[in-house]
Amino acid sequence: MRVILTGHLGYIGSAMAPMLLEAGHEVVGLDTGLFAACVLGPTPQDPDGLTTDIRDVRTDQLAGFDAVIHLAALSNDPLGMLDPALTHEINYDATVRLARLAREAGVKRFLYASTCSVYGTAGDELVPESAPLRPLTPYAESKVRVEEDLFALADSDFCPVSLRNATAFGFSPRLRADIVLNNLVGHAVLSGEVRVLSDGTPWRPLVHVSDIGRAFLTVLDAPTESVRAVAFNVGAPDNNLSVAQIAAHVADAVPGSRVVITGEAGPDLRSYRVDVSKLPATVPAYRAEWSVPAGAAELAAAYQSFGLDQAQFERRFVRLAHLQKRLAAGSLAADLRPRAPETVDQV
Repeated sequence: MRVILTGHLGYIGSAMAPMLLEAGHEVVGLDTGLFAACVLGPTPQDPDGLTTDIRDVRTDQLAGFDAVIHLAALSNDPLGMLDPALTHEINYDATVRLARLAREAGVKRFLYASTCSVYGTAGDELVPESAPLRPLTPYAESKVRVEEDLFALADSDFCPVSLRNATAFGFSPRLRADIVLNNLVGHAVLSGEVRVLSDGTPWRPLVHVSDIGRAFLTVLDAPTESVRAVAFNVGAPDNNLSVAQIAAHVADAVPGSRVVITGEAGPDLRSYRVDVSKLPATVPAYRAEWSVPAGAAELAAAYQSFGLDQAQFERRFVRLAHLQKRLAAGSLAADLRPRAPETVDQV
């Protein structure tokens, strides 16, 4: 297939693009490069791409493509709180507009990166896709609203699918350190402490970045009638863990480190465990392969091998801090459109 991959210069996109290419798809990226410089280790070999903000995409740019994989977004809760109106504009308005333009351009399949945080506070029971959606943040709210409008666009010629990713983890050449496992491993490697700022009790479903890529690949090729206007939780059954359990796995992966639960951030209302059986039941080609212990070991080895330092960990690889730095430097406008490219050697 000919595939447009939005956000191809981000954390998930940098891991997914090579997987799509290896599977034989023709890939064109679409990204303004907000996080293109957030590289740890060798610079990745990116596919050709359009330097276009998703708010500015034209129908003619989508013509001739079979599918759109839409990853680009303000991509976590703290980032969404930076400016809730801007989060709405980018994550909701621009996404629905992109889907409508894709349908007009004759694109057949639209795969949308949603999130399991749409479930909000769900308690200890496993949450299936049919459960009530209780978004607690502007980021999660934007995802819920997109799904509603996206599925309304479905018809015999247009197949939208929503993949509700669990919290991502694992190494990608464009790293993020502001997601739970990646963050805890960073603290362990740099300080010897696995620092948990909550009380450690909230549940978090986790999924390796490569397993996210594998989910999108299999849904891309799945029979249309089985996935049209369907939402799927993306994760692994054994990766529904409390934050304290995640921290314990990190301590095992970084010898000499110890878990420190500070509780300084107060209680975290976001707590949910997700039922991930629907996707492999519907699309048998999909199987998650990565466990949390394996991912923690992978991250620890990469951090040590590529020389992660404290400044990178706190600034380059934290989405909110990185954007705030670029805003202060004037390389981004207030609406997050780039004014100048960023160089890789900036921390």
